[in-house]
Formats: sequence, C-alpha cells, structure tokens
Amino acid sequence: MHVLFAHQNFPAQFGPVGGRMAAAGHRVTFASRTGDGRIPGVERLKFDTAGGATAQTNFFSRTFENMAWHSQGLYAALKARPDIRPDLVVAHSGFLSPLPLRDLYPGVPVVSYFEYFYHAANSDMDFRPDDKPADEVKTRARFRNAGLLLDLLNCDAGYSPTGWQRDRLPAEFRPKVRVIFDGVDTAVWKPVPQATPRRAGSFAAPEGKKVVTYAARGLEAMRGFDIFMRFAKLLYTRRDDVHFVVIGQDKVFYGGDEGKTGGKTFKEWVLAQDSYDLSRFTFLPPVKPEVLAEFFSLSDLHVYLTVPFVLSWSLLDALACGATVLASDTPPVREVVDHGRNGLLAPFFEPEAMAGLADRALSDPAGHRHLREGGMETVRSAYSLDVCLPQLVGFYEEVAGRVRV
Repeated sequence: MHVLFAHQNFPAQFGPVGGRMAAAGHRVTFASRTGDGRIPGVERLKFDTAGGATAQTNFFSRTFENMAWHSQGLYAALKARPDIRPDLVVAHSGFLSPLPLRDLYPGVPVVSYFEYFYHAANSDMDFRPDDKPADEVKTRARFRNAGLLLDLLNCDAGYSPTGWQRDRLPAEFRPKVRVIFDGVDTAVWKPVPQATPRRAGSFAAPEGKKVVTYAARGLEAMRGFDIFMRFAKLLYTRRDDVHFVVIGQDKVFYGGDEGKTGGKTFKEWVLAQDSYDLSRFTFLPPVKPEVLAEFFSLSDLHVYLTVPFVLSWSLLDALACGATVLASDTPPVREVVDHGRNGLLAPFFEPEAMAGLADRALSDPAGHRHLREGGMETVRSAYSLDVCLPQLVGFYEEVAGRVRV
C-alpha cells in the first residue's frame, strides 16, 4: 500500500506510524511545508505557499484563508509529481485540507485527522472567568471550523486522539470518526535510573530537596502557568525542602494572553503580579525528549494543568516515565487520569487544594508509589505505540480497502 501523509509540519503526529509502515514494506510519502529530520524509508516532499492571510483579510476568515493557501500549495507540489499515486491519503485537518486531492487522485480514499473543533461557549475560550473573549473573537472561533466541516463532509473516515476531542465534533459526524491515540514511544518515555545527585541534562537536583516539575510548550494561561506559580508559592511557604523546575518557552502559543500583559511576556506579567522567591525555581527552555524523560524520572511530583483544550503529549510522557502526576480536574485530563489510581486531580482554580495534595504526596512517597505504577500501566495498556500503531495501521488498511463511489 502507498500512503500519502499531509501535514503542515514534519513529522508531527504521523511520524511514528509512517515510520512503522515504511519499515513494514509499505511505500510512504510525507508532504509538509516545514520540519526537519528524516525517517528511514519515508520520502519527504516539501510544499510551499504562494500567499496567506494578511491584515487586510477579513478577521473572521483568516484561518480558512491560510488553510486554503496551504491546501493549494500541497496540491501544486503533488501535481508536479505524477509518479506519486497513493492508495490512501491521510491528512491533518486544520492546517490544510486534502479536499483538492479528491480531483488529483479520483477514487482514492481520504482519512482526516481531527484534532480540535472550536466552540465559543463551554470551551477553552470561556473557561477562565478572568479571560472573557470579545464577541468578534467568539464569532471568529465559529468561522475557524469551516475547513474542518468541509473535511468532515468529504473524508471517507476520520480519527481523533481522544474521546473528548472526538466528542467536540458535531454529533452528526461523530460516527464517521474513530478514537485512536497517536502513541507514546515507551523506548524514549520510560523511567531513567537516578544516581546521587539526581540529574537531568546539566541540572542537578539540590541536595535534600524535593523536585516539582512543570513542562509546557509555552508558559501561558491555557496551560495554567499563572495557577502553577500561585500553587508553587503556597507549597514552598509550607515546606522549605521543595525546588521547582519549569520547562517551556517564554511564549504564548494558544490564547490571547498578550492582550492583557502590556507588552510583557506572560511569564513576566505573572511574576510581576506577586512576590516570588525565584531562588526556589529553575526556569529552562524546551529540552530534548531524552532530557525531558530524565526530568520526569527524577521528579518527586509533576504538575500538569490545562483548560479544556487539546491534551498535551507531555501528560502521557510523564506518566510513562513513572512520575507522580498532579493534574487539573478538567475534562480532557479526566479521560486519562483517574484520581487515586494513576494520578491526583485538583480543581483548576484551586491552587490551595493542589498544594494540599502536593504536600501529602511529597511527605509520603511510599504511600503514593502506586500512582506511579498505575500511570505507567495506563500508558502501556492504552496509549503506547505498541498498542496504538497496530490500531492506526489496521484503520488505514480498512479505509484503503473501501471502494469509493
């Protein structure tokens, strides 16, 4: 079978399954606009865009405008390669649409990956009472679904990584969409044996200190960085034996934090809201996966916070490394973390409750060891590549075998 993957970035969600299929003898082509590296046996095809949304583009339609330009760039690059005749197209819906490929490859089935469907209410947009979006921003969110709706209508089948994400889609399309997680590579995300002092990269855990970790792509409100800092101050006020390691870019990737920070980064703005003893913190930029696995392994407690939004891979990665996880009690998290079995849950807006749970977990590591074991078992049994990749390959083969009328 010849599978064509399409994503704005390489390798993103499709890297592991593409590599597995190539190793199994399938022909695999991966079309992307950006990304580095290579995967053995996977042919990379780069596409470019001839335009995109500008300040003059209607505010409501900018996401669709960018999607259209990416889709046209994808189409042009593939049209210039008549030797590429896939049996199946698998594309990320959002950055681009495989819709133009319907005419380039008549009769070829299309699978769309649906990551997030926007809602203006009861969603990430209005979850935080301190961050209410303007009416035009809510309206734009509704318009942002235009491309996904086209793909939901036109794909032969789709999938989402979690049930919560699938259930954000309109009810009439959900039967068309499977729930299959991307897969955690447990050859990378696994407990790393610790020496004395405990180390991760160039970081050495301070002697006699408990280490509490927090990791996010960006330090932003969507991932509760401000809540984490309030929690951290409460916790270090209770105990003098705790040190915090914060890993992430000082940048906002999701949400509109810049609108309230007066030109400061969100991290700078948060730190200016209170008096923090920064000697209790180590702030680090993003680190390589193998180093992040070392941090999760040495951590005495890992904190993961999110509003109702796309579930971060880092939560599953931390569980796979055997970290004791304290997470926000929000819908996407509850699909993975069962309080008291494989982690701890606390209300997103209650740093005091988080501090209480953290204090008890740090004081009684033996009594919480079962959470580490439960977390690793959760990943092994339901979210590892060994479980998810056969599901994905089987799904692709099933759809490729359908006759499209």
